[in-house]
Amino acid sequence: MAAGQPLGPDALAARLADERVDHRFKGLPPDADGLTVGELAAQRRDVFTGGFTTPVLTLSAEALEHNLALLGAYAKRHGLAFAPHGKTTMAPGLFARQLAHGAWGVTVAVPHQARVCRAFGVRRVFLANELVDEAALRWVAGQLADDPEFRFVCYVDSVRGVELMDRALAGSARPVDVVVELAAGEGARTGARTPAAAAEVAGAAARAASLRLVGVAGYEAQVPGASPETVRAWLRRLVGLAAELDGAGLFADAEEIVLSAGGSEWFDAVAEVFAEVPPLSAPVLRLLRSGAYVSHDHGHYERLTPFNRVPEEGALEPAFRLWAQVVSRPTPGEAFLNAGKRDVSYDLALPVPQWVRSGRDGAVRPAAGLAVTALSDQHAWLRTDPEGTALEVGDWVALGLAHPCTVFEKWPLIPVVEADGTAVDYVRTFF
Repeated sequence: MAAGQPLGPDALAARLADERVDHRFKGLPPDADGLTVGELAAQRRDVFTGGFTTPVLTLSAEALEHNLALLGAYAKRHGLAFAPHGKTTMAPGLFARQLAHGAWGVTVAVPHQARVCRAFGVRRVFLANELVDEAALRWVAGQLADDPEFRFVCYVDSVRGVELMDRALAGSARPVDVVVELAAGEGARTGARTPAAAAEVAGAAARAASLRLVGVAGYEAQVPGASPETVRAWLRRLVGLAAELDGAGLFADAEEIVLSAGGSEWFDAVAEVFAEVPPLSAPVLRLLRSGAYVSHDHGHYERLTPFNRVPEEGALEPAFRLWAQVVSRPTPGEAFLNAGKRDVSYDLALPVPQWVRSGRDGAVRPAAGLAVTALSDQHAWLRTDPEGTALEVGDWVALGLAHPCTVFEKWPLIPVVEADGTAVDYVRTFF
């Protein structure tokens, strides 16, 4: 690397291996305190016998690499640029791996997340949200001024928002790129509700001295009663809006026209409809933003993944497994694990018991007849079937988890574990 050249995401993320392990990181071996993360990884400890304490969240090394490669290849195959939603993981090490698999950049939702991306060398950031915070906008302007290669794009959906941005950015060295957000319908979240409203916002943005209008975007999972038909219809409205604004000359300053959508539930529809985009006045950046694919899950996205509709394209693999311990069996029909709301996701679905590891001899067996019925702060309530898997105090239970966005945020350092239980790496998160 040439002298003075900024370090890239790989090199900056690698520095996380120098962080010291201590009480901040739950589940890690107490006798590892004082080691660096890199030193602990080099020890290749067994997650069951190497001193880890329960509960402990693990990521499958094999599933993680499979999922990263699969979506990278999918986007390339369908002519899509890919900016995975970083708010799912907030893990710079995973950002670097996603970029290595061909990602265009990283999507975020709030300024803090953008700052994490920049701290770890990400050169393209797509903020899939409106940004009217004056202090954050001044920071963005400073980043653009300091790094000619940095690209930043964010949403606008109101004339008032355009005015606030233009005022905060007055005198900036470079304009901030914006895309008009089209709402997914009545009852959806943010975004202009009608094409006419979107056109009004676009006109205001095109006239603003400190902004550059470069495209349109939205989030199709917010379509009311989302189905293949309704999602495709909305995506075609989004494409139509891009063509309408382009025909009005509103993208005259854009070097490329950004067309962006795509969470983790409908990226097959995004690929199909974005392939239909008519010729526009500049090249089109078809930008997909899926994020939950990294770890996938054992519930929400497992049911709704587009690969269920297009199995010939491949299949994602759940990468999370949380091991908790049976600490109480007060009655024959119930047990309590030492993992609760502080450790697992619970906003979309309760955890699902998958495996039981004997506390006596380490034998692993399926968690037949076990079900989580409720969560307390630090306990999972487990219903036990007399005809199912035998369970006693001291056993370890592996839980499958839904909604990765609310799992990553609970664990600042996550062991990456090979199939035989060896911890080979650690994922650092910043929420």
